[in-house]
Amino acid sequence: MQIRRVKTASGATAVQLVQYRNGRREILEHLGSAHDDGELALLEHLALERVAAGQPAFDLDGLVPAPAPPRARTKKPKPAPVVVGSARTVGSRPRLLWEVLGTVYDRIGFHQAIDSEVFRSLVLGRVISPASKTATLRMLAEMDVAEVPGEATMWRHLARHQQSKWRDAACTTAYGFAAGDGAVSVCLYDVTTLYFETDEEDETRKVGFSKERRVDPQIVIGLLVDKTGFPLEIHCFEGSKAETLTLIPVLDAFRTRHQVTDMLVVADAGMLSRANLEALEEAGYQYIVGSRTSKAPYDLAERLAMGNNFTDGQVLEATTELKRGVVSSRRRAVWQYRLAREHRDRRTQTLQLQRAEDIAAGRKQPRKARFLTGGGPKSLKVDYEAARAAEQLFGLKGYITSAPMEVLSGAEVVAAYHSLFEVEASFRMAKSDLRARPIFHRTRESIEAHLTMVFCALAVGRYIQTATGMSIKKVVQTLQPLREAVLQVRGETIAVPAALTADAQAILEALQINPAEIGPH
Repeated sequence: MQIRRVKTASGATAVQLVQYRNGRREILEHLGSAHDDGELALLEHLALERVAAGQPAFDLDGLVPAPAPPRARTKKPKPAPVVVGSARTVGSRPRLLWEVLGTVYDRIGFHQAIDSEVFRSLVLGRVISPASKTATLRMLAEMDVAEVPGEATMWRHLARHQQSKWRDAACTTAYGFAAGDGAVSVCLYDVTTLYFETDEEDETRKVGFSKERRVDPQIVIGLLVDKTGFPLEIHCFEGSKAETLTLIPVLDAFRTRHQVTDMLVVADAGMLSRANLEALEEAGYQYIVGSRTSKAPYDLAERLAMGNNFTDGQVLEATTELKRGVVSSRRRAVWQYRLAREHRDRRTQTLQLQRAEDIAAGRKQPRKARFLTGGGPKSLKVDYEAARAAEQLFGLKGYITSAPMEVLSGAEVVAAYHSLFEVEASFRMAKSDLRARPIFHRTRESIEAHLTMVFCALAVGRYIQTATGMSIKKVVQTLQPLREAVLQVRGETIAVPAALTADAQAILEALQINPAEIGPH
């Protein structure tokens, strides 16, 4: 493999990696075209990296690597600087990625709300490569894009979280950014659990119902987002707290903080309880809550008596009773039929019946299963009558709302509820892309600081994802390889920005970031 330079028709210098076989030249990679000495030095530096690929560099057409320093026993030797013509490369760094993330962080307003460069660096580091805070410091040092504090300084800054009320500042800033000139009228709410790598419980970390079926101590997280999934409020509860008891405290804190007077909250069926809905109404909240399918035979009794011949997308108005026989518990119910949902329900029931039949026939170990009745292992049988009754409800999904028809039509109620997937997407991003779990902190203060950091990282990630249409992971993978080269030319240190790829240019345009504003440092 060799480095080839060739003049183009425009007068630029193209840098290529080539290979000669049997007297024929084969172009392996075209690295780009340079229009000045700085760009040429950067392209040649990248070409040399490709050629070297971790091996000792060769003298290729005037590219002479400087001798490597003697190996030290206690420290890892730094890479030898590379001489490129009159320029000498002394390093490279992903400046573009760092500046793009920092621009979004500052645009949201977190830099003004939370006066800590350490916190800012930890948030951006979590977006780039989620890890422990100590590992994040090491990563930032290797990236060489910001001043990296010592570990003691980091913990000292995070200790200010409670006293400086960073959580309140972060939530206030996020809401102000999401609301713009108006107010957020529709909020989506859901809860999840985050577990700890410990067996010991305390006042906060407790064993409770886990959506991941874990038995580790955990905490319950309540997250409020807008219709796009942008986070507005986050709260932490002890791990044994019931989901239904988290909704009102989060909404009250949100309304008190932002003085919101007219708000519609959307939550899934896990929040459905008579006490919850009555509390929402007493507090003046409008709501849309998912209903349980078991309510359908009562809500739609007259309609189902005529058969379940619904059209795809049909919306049905009904009245439901939160408590059977209690008139005061009646609420508006909206039901929708979807053909795709019916197909999914039918496939699910087929698998459930097969499982029940295998257990009843002794082909599988006895365990709880739907449509399985009987006391002991020898008396188990499949309840086909219940399965036939369930078929009537295939494709139906219900919603309970306090909003009258004059305010929201049935179709609008369904559409608002379907936005709930955005909060679920935010939870998935927090758990996977940002690795909010497991948590290794012990004290309530450090746990809260960790969640505030995840909240801010989630806001940055959701903003970028909404603007670009790309996952935050894909954005990082696209921008991180574009490294700014640090060169020494005639005794002076200069930074040469990386050439933008088409994908990188598209990301900057979607985020409305001018490349000239994030030039070399």
